[in-house]
Amino acid sequence: MILILDPQISSDDERLDYLMKHLGQLPGVRAQLHQVTGSQQTLSEIYLIGDTHALDQQEIAALEGVDRVLRVSSDYRILGRHKDDQRGNGFEYQGIRFDQQSLHIFAGLCAVDTPEHVDQMMAALAAQGLQCTRMGAYKPRTNPYSFQGHGASCLPWVFEAAGRHGIKVIAMEVTHENHLKEIEQALEATGNPCGVIMQVGTRNTQNFELLKALGRQQRFPVLLKRGFGITLEESINAAEYLASEGNDQVIFCLRGVKTNLGDPHRNLVDFAHVPVVKSQTRMPVCIDPSHSVGRRQTSEDGILDLLHATAQGVIAGANMVLVDFHPEPSTALVDGAQALTLEELPLFVEDVRIARRAYEERVALHQTASQS
Repeated sequence: MILILDPQISSDDERLDYLMKHLGQLPGVRAQLHQVTGSQQTLSEIYLIGDTHALDQQEIAALEGVDRVLRVSSDYRILGRHKDDQRGNGFEYQGIRFDQQSLHIFAGLCAVDTPEHVDQMMAALAAQGLQCTRMGAYKPRTNPYSFQGHGASCLPWVFEAAGRHGIKVIAMEVTHENHLKEIEQALEATGNPCGVIMQVGTRNTQNFELLKALGRQQRFPVLLKRGFGITLEESINAAEYLASEGNDQVIFCLRGVKTNLGDPHRNLVDFAHVPVVKSQTRMPVCIDPSHSVGRRQTSEDGILDLLHATAQGVIAGANMVLVDFHPEPSTALVDGAQALTLEELPLFVEDVRIARRAYEERVALHQTASQS
């Protein structure tokens, strides 16, 4: 059961204190307070966890300070969509709105290698009017002898470059709770020139202790990649781990499913699940065509497979694109074979815009049809 409180109630309101004490006396039920930050104000919600079937919804709704009550109708209690649930989706971060209506391109280096390449990448993004990027400082690898990333040592010059080029948000994978502290320290040392979205890679989708640590902090949003060896439901439940600990600023990323059924692509492209995730949850949905396709191959129509896959996700309603670029792919320390070149960035951006316009036209068409 979810209690949505009166918008006028703040965190230090006496009514909230009384309400939490009252709910804490309910047998077999635990009350958990969440602050939901919207574009204009911060709202409070209380989640009643436990045996709530015997509770009278009207009695709970009549409590002072409660605006309305929702019965949870799915396992995804916080991030899921429920019957008569009119709550908004998404969040605002660094002045940028992330929700199920927006679309942002996060093009960048799968693995940070040199300051020069970082600077070139961010300059190219700024020239296209983009404000977001991906930068891999920590790189979990299948082979223990492969490059594992520069780690904390590269963070200062990555963040400084972001500040110089007006890049507001960096998506960066983390694999350990300590990485949070290192990123916080580097941001403080460089004057907080940008924000960071903490990325949970496919190998860590069910690293529950990492999920809990990322959930306990609310400074950084989280981009959670679908696990490549588990079901979609299990991956969405992993996202719910984050929200259950207090951080509901979560973006869900589809990155292909590990199976030879997708050959010759690196993974089986799963972007048809974009509308599925959006209908079951309130999370913005990201696609990662680079790790889905995993190669630079041009089809007979002259379009790269990677761009075809990107368009599939965007035309299905994706809200974010995570994609690999590199100034010199042949020298990239990680996944150079799938990285696009900086010269291809304007083409990629325009191709995404074409697919987005097609999506918007499709939505308008079906809205008109439903009203006739």
